[in-house]
This record gives sequence, C-alpha cells and structure tokens, in this order.
Amino acid sequence: MNPFVPLAIILGLFGLVVAIQLLRSIRIVPAQSSYIVERLGRYASSLGAGFHVLVPFLDRVAYKHTLKEQAIDVPSQECFTMDNVKVSIDGVLYLKVVDPKRASYGVTDYRFACVCLAQTTIRAVVGKLELDRTFEERGSINAAVVRAVDEAASPWGVKVTRYEIQNIKVPDSVLKSMELQMKAERDKRAEIAKSLGVMESKINYSKASMEEAVNKSEGEKQRAINEAEGRAAEILAVAKATADSIRTLAAAVSAPQGREAASLRLAEAYIESLRKLAAPGNTVILPIDLADPAAVTRRTDRLLGG
Repeated sequence: MNPFVPLAIILGLFGLVVAIQLLRSIRIVPAQSSYIVERLGRYASSLGAGFHVLVPFLDRVAYKHTLKEQAIDVPSQECFTMDNVKVSIDGVLYLKVVDPKRASYGVTDYRFACVCLAQTTIRAVVGKLELDRTFEERGSINAAVVRAVDEAASPWGVKVTRYEIQNIKVPDSVLKSMELQMKAERDKRAEIAKSLGVMESKINYSKASMEEAVNKSEGEKQRAINEAEGRAAEILAVAKATADSIRTLAAAVSAPQGREAASLRLAEAYIESLRKLAAPGNTVILPIDLADPAAVTRRTDRLLGG
C-alpha cells in the first residue's frame, strides 16, 4: 500500500473542512438587521446590512437582531383596582432595538423582560385607580407603561414606542352592577332634563303672562290718558263755545233794540219749555200769567238783569 494515500486523504479532509469554514464565514445581512460577531467568545463587531466575511475558526455570529419595530403581545393578567375589583387586562407593546450590542449583552431576553415589566407596571397603575376610572384612564395607563418600560429598557438598547390596552374584562356580577348603575344614571339624567324642560316652560309662560299684563296695563293706561285728554278737549271746546256765545249775546244785548230782542227770544224759549212740560197727564203750575204780556216782559227783564 502506498504510504502517501492516508496523508492525501487527511489533506483532502482538511481542505474540505477549510472550504466549508470559508463558505460559512461569508455572511449577507438583510436590511434593517444587525448581527453580533464574537471572536474567541468575546464581542468583536456588529454587522449591518450587506456582504461580510468573517475570520474562519475565530469569528462566529452569536446574535441576530431585527431593527424593525416589533409588536409584542402582552398576555392577559389579573389586576385589582383601588376599590378591590378584579379585572383582566391584556395589550400590545411596541418596541425596537436601537443598540444591538446592549440588546445582546444587557439582558438575557429583552422581549420577555419588557413583557414582564409591562405587566408589573399595569398592575401598579391599575391598583391606584378605581374601577370606573380604569375605563376612563386608558390613555394615562398606556403612557405610564411606556414611561416605565422605556426607562428600564434603555440600558438594554431597546426603545419602547407605545403600549395599547386591548381588553379590560370584569366579572359578570360587576358588569351587571355597572349596567344597572349606568341605567340609573341615564334615568336620572332623563328626569333632570324633563324637570328642567318643565321649569323652563313655566318660566317662559310666566314671562309671557307678565309681558301680557304689562302690555295690557300700558294699553289701559294709554286709553285712559287718551279718554282724559278727549274729555279735557271737549270741556275746553264747550267752555270756549259757551264763552263765545256769552260774548256774542252780551254784544247783541248792548246793541240798539238788543235788549227788547233778547227779551222776546227768552220769552219764546220760556213758553216753548212750558209747552214741553204740558204733556197729557201732567199738572203744571205757571209762575206767571201768560195772558198778561206785561208780566211776561217783567219776567224776562228780571232774567236779563234789568
């Protein structure tokens, strides 16, 4: 047997191993990814996206990280509110790796660590709130979880962007009590709205009645004023006419033969008045003798002031 044959086999195997190692030392890193390379067990470098060649037998890729934002489901957990009501809360945590080296060596599993920290933070925050406020304060709970987890994950090279609560579940008995409470609140608001409507209606009616009474009194006042002014004007007109007639009569009496004419006119008016009194069934006592013209003349002269 040729003594060089075993040596050739050994060299061939060695060359095959070297070729395999050379091929394995070639690394193509995808976009938005980072590989952590260790040399003899120690950190050597971080490989970004692209083509890379490692040192055979010395370098190896120890960790692979994606630099994309990751959505991690936070499992449902039981929490107790300030008023000792048990609720179950689950959500989604969003984070991304900003420092691959620290994400590799700062914590064993940053995903698991962030989820656990989010759960403990939720329990602490919900424990400070009453049940009713737990539903109202979703935004503040989310913000508190982001602040706490981001602060703790910063040394790990991880950035927490946001946290969103998906579901808040309460026991059926508590849910039924909440439904009854909400129904009572709705009924209360309905009664208050109805009473306010009745009150406003009565107020509007009273205002309308008051305005009507005021307008009516103003109308009565104005009517009374108008009637008084009308009566005053009538009295003034009658007085003026009477005064004019007296002046005219006085002027007529002062004229020649005016006294005799006035006496004759008075006599005629006197006789006419007596004629109207002498109706059938009436008894008339005459103060003068109508058959005596002199008596009639004397009577009229006395009326004229003669």
